[in-house]
Amino acid sequence: MILLAFAVAIGSLTVHRIRSDFNRQVADSARELPSHLQITSSPELHINSPLEDFTANRAVVKVLSLGLNVLREQPRDSPSLGPPVTGPRTVNGYRVISQLAVVREAATGLPRGRVYVQYGRPVGPTEATVHRVELFLLVGVLAGSVLALIAGMAIARRAMTPIASLTSTAAEIARTRDPSRQMPEPQAEDEVAELTRTLESMLRELDAARGETESLLARQRRFVADASHELRTPLTSVLANLELLAESLHGEQGEAARSALRSSQRMRRLVADLLLLARSDAARAQPREPLDLAQTVVEAAAELGPVSGDHEIVLDVEPARVTGVRDELHRLTINLIENAIRHTPPGTEIHATTRTLPDGRVELVVADNGPGVPDELAPTLFERFVRGAGDRGGSFGLGLAIVHAVAGSHGGTVTLERPAEGETGARFVVRLPSAPEPAEQPPVPTPALSQRAS
Repeated sequence: MILLAFAVAIGSLTVHRIRSDFNRQVADSARELPSHLQITSSPELHINSPLEDFTANRAVVKVLSLGLNVLREQPRDSPSLGPPVTGPRTVNGYRVISQLAVVREAATGLPRGRVYVQYGRPVGPTEATVHRVELFLLVGVLAGSVLALIAGMAIARRAMTPIASLTSTAAEIARTRDPSRQMPEPQAEDEVAELTRTLESMLRELDAARGETESLLARQRRFVADASHELRTPLTSVLANLELLAESLHGEQGEAARSALRSSQRMRRLVADLLLLARSDAARAQPREPLDLAQTVVEAAAELGPVSGDHEIVLDVEPARVTGVRDELHRLTINLIENAIRHTPPGTEIHATTRTLPDGRVELVVADNGPGVPDELAPTLFERFVRGAGDRGGSFGLGLAIVHAVAGSHGGTVTLERPAEGETGARFVVRLPSAPEPAEQPPVPTPALSQRAS
């Protein structure tokens, strides 16, 4: 746009100057022509200066009587310049100016009459020059735009290379979440270099802050794990003493001892939950062994059968071998079934199934036909200390968090799946890596187990 505006301005000024100079030259020549011709009559019309002297640049000179008859012209048979009029005009491609000239007596020099002298120059060469100037400016604008574009792209590419390097490094840091990576150092000392140093300083501070946070969290996890572990011994002693008191005391004292015993049992469960979560956070690996997840489900259902009330626990389990911590997987199963018992009304059926998937994973499904999980609770269901409205079981909100932690520590996942269309309830699916069969003996097929507990 700048080049175009420049070309229009320069072109307008140049064209105006060319045409003005041409018109001025024609006017000057036409004004001086009558005095140079020295037209006399003796008695015939005589022109003392030859007309050829005034026909440079393809000019045309005509001498006309007052009756508009052509008396002399040069060159001969030149095109008509039109009738004489006052002022310049363009006729048949000529710029024409007409002047009155006095015809004098040859002997006395006295005026004897008047004639018209017409002077015209072709405007074609001037317009051709104008067109060449316009074409030159147009080509110059196009060529200048192309050259400016190429040069601008080259300069921009060179200028943006450090920015592109910073962008790619920042994207790599975002992808890997590793603020310890070094930012590329630009060679020039400019704003980009200042930005690089600022980003480098910011990343260093973020890395240091992350290290401090991770160290603090690690210390907290170790503290919770150690404290939970240390609390188990005094709690066991307290529970033993309270059980003894609850059996030996009667009346109000016995009821107080039994109430304290129930509270201590809840405290022991909470400490056990916190210990398991703390071990998972601290990534403390427990000894693992091959085991059958189906047998764990049977044991968990048998343990919860006496406290399931009017709920019906239905098992449909197949052998599913995994490698894991028996107590943790037992707790995972207990929590899933207990969660279904706690959050469903009496008479609800709870189905627990195990199977080995074609992709080599083991699947545990605990489903019920109760009211299901509210939509607003589903996104935070596996977070700690999350309890649904109206939770009547006195839970701590750690059951499903423990399920999620145990599944994750065993390399698996746990998800809440929506029931099929037309059905109700909740469906929790745990998928774990399967364990290989023992190499020393062929696998022995185990029949599917089915158990009902109420």
